[in-house]
Amino acid sequence: MAIKTYRPVTKSLRQMTRIDYRKALSGHKPTKSLVKGKKRMGGRNSFGRITTRHQGGGHKRKYRMVDFTFDKKNIPAKIASIEYDPFRSAFIGLAIYADGEKRYVVLPQKVKVGDTFLVSETAPLKPANRLPLGSMPVGTFVYNIEIKPGNGGKIARSAGNYAEVIAQDAGYTHLKMPSTEVRRVIGTCWASVGEVSNEEHRLENYGKAGRSRWKGIRPTVRGTAMNPVDHPHGGGEGRQGRGLRRAKSMWGKPTGKGQKTRRPKKYSNVFIVSRRKVGKRK
Repeated sequence: MAIKTYRPVTKSLRQMTRIDYRKALSGHKPTKSLVKGKKRMGGRNSFGRITTRHQGGGHKRKYRMVDFTFDKKNIPAKIASIEYDPFRSAFIGLAIYADGEKRYVVLPQKVKVGDTFLVSETAPLKPANRLPLGSMPVGTFVYNIEIKPGNGGKIARSAGNYAEVIAQDAGYTHLKMPSTEVRRVIGTCWASVGEVSNEEHRLENYGKAGRSRWKGIRPTVRGTAMNPVDHPHGGGEGRQGRGLRRAKSMWGKPTGKGQKTRRPKKYSNVFIVSRRKVGKRK
C-alpha cells in the first residue's frame, strides 16, 4: 500500500496526501444486513449541550456494525472482503463463519481476502486469531484487547495500533500500551494477534480545511486568541504570552506540556505498573 500524492495544480493539492484505497481495499460494497443509518449528535448530549467540542457537520455516513465481542468461539471464519469504514481509521473485513453467519471485524496488517482466522483458547499465534492474554508468550503484539472478560475489545483498535505482551505474572498480563504506559490486564481477557491495519493513516495530510469539515471536524480556536472571560489564556493588548506558569484548559484544568492530568483516585490506578512517557522522551 502506498501514499498517494497529487500534482500541485491548486494550493491545497500541493500538500495533500491520501491512502491509495484502490490498492488497499478489495472493492466490495458494504453488506446491507450489517449496515444501518446513524443520527449525528454534533458532540451534544440529550440536553442539547455540547459535551465534545469541535464536532459537527460532515458527510453523511452509514454505520457498519462491527463485532468487537467475538462470542463465536471454535468456529473458523474466512475474510471475504477488505472494506473502508467511515467511522474508524482501520480497515474492516467481512468475516463469513463456517456456519454461514456474517460479521464485520477490524482487520490486522498482512491479512488478505481468503485468509481465515479462529477464536479459540487453543488457536495458533497468527495474525487475526483471537485467544486469552494468559495464553500468549512474551513479545506478542496484540490489538482489540478486552479490559473485562467478555466485555468486548476496547484497547488498540485504531489504525496501526498495537500493545505488546511484556510479562505474565500471577494471573495478570502486563501490556505495554500504544501510549507507552505499562498496564496489568487479567489473563482471562481476550485479544487478537497482530497490529491494526492501515498503518500509513498517520502519514495522511488533509491539505485543506475543507477535508476536515467533510469528516465532521470543526475549527479549533486558540485560547490566546480569546477574551479573558472565555479562556484563562485570553486577553492582553496585541499578541501576549499566556501569563501563567502552567498551561490551562478552558475550565482551568492543567493541559499539555507534559503535565499530569489523570485523577489521583482513578479506579484503574492499581492496574498501572508504569505511567506513560510524554513529550520527546516518548
